[in-house]
Amino acid sequence: MKNDLLLRALKGETVDRPPVWMMRQAGRYLPEFMEIKKKYDFFTRCQTPELVAEITVQPIRRYGMDAAILFSDILVIPQAMNIEVQMKPDFGPYLPNPVQTQDAVDQVIVPDVNEALDYVMQAIKMTKEKLNDDIPLIGFAGSPWTILCYCVQGQGSKTFDKAKEFCFTQPIAAHQLLQKITDTTIAYLKAKVKAGVNAVQVFDSWGGMLSPTDYQEFSWKYIQQIIDALKDEAPVIVFGKGCWFALGDMAKSGAAALGVDWTCSAQNARYLTGGNITLQGNFDPARLLSPPADIKKMVTQMINEFGKDKYVANLGHGILPNIPLENAKAFVDAVKEYKSPS
Repeated sequence: MKNDLLLRALKGETVDRPPVWMMRQAGRYLPEFMEIKKKYDFFTRCQTPELVAEITVQPIRRYGMDAAILFSDILVIPQAMNIEVQMKPDFGPYLPNPVQTQDAVDQVIVPDVNEALDYVMQAIKMTKEKLNDDIPLIGFAGSPWTILCYCVQGQGSKTFDKAKEFCFTQPIAAHQLLQKITDTTIAYLKAKVKAGVNAVQVFDSWGGMLSPTDYQEFSWKYIQQIIDALKDEAPVIVFGKGCWFALGDMAKSGAAALGVDWTCSAQNARYLTGGNITLQGNFDPARLLSPPADIKKMVTQMINEFGKDKYVANLGHGILPNIPLENAKAFVDAVKEYKSPS
């Protein structure tokens, strides 16, 4: 691989500068993506390998990040599990038949991922051809808890109150659903590695909704199963938004790296994780609305605070749709131009 900076950082090797990529870098802030969006609906974009490959490499052509992340969605997993998922314009995900009873859980299948999600594997192969071994390709999945949130709530939410009620009032059904999602996710990520991705990331977007005790029961133990199953096949990055309280446990998990959001400082993240694991993050995505010169200063400061080694420069969550192109460029360039303070 011509640029293996990300893979070296995930192994904890000494580097001249940290690697850089951005969560949600393939997508809605890019005009070339919006052109494709005008022609094809959301799941057509996700399920057409040629479109996935093109969308995945668009930001790389424009900005030259050190890694590509496959364009997809975490909700392809419930779709494969016999749960209908729609993507409504200006609304977001909508599941017309949410899973809220034991009977509904019994109807959920653990699919053959190579059949149900073959389009993802084809997209990986096409994307790898386009990337031509220039940079690594990251595959991803949602955490079982985050997927459960959508399956039970039926849509996005600020509180996921129905999802929590389901877990707290029907824990047996909830754990059965979580295990089915976990088994599917493990098979899916293994298939992605076999198809050619160089690393995988688990997004626990709604982990911060849970108390530390409930997090252990309903989220972390399932993520740990995924890490245990994958860590010998590819580096695993775990990103739990709002989950700073679990960083100590996460650091002992066998994950290659941990994502940190912008509410946790570099100093706290290093302290909570014991200073030995690679960290990723934690630039506030809204800070990309600052002037480019300010972005460059803040990025340099961020790298100085984390340290250049055992670190992957990234945002603390996905890039917002309204970020000016030159501001995204300032973020990437600042990392690529980084020089250690002597």
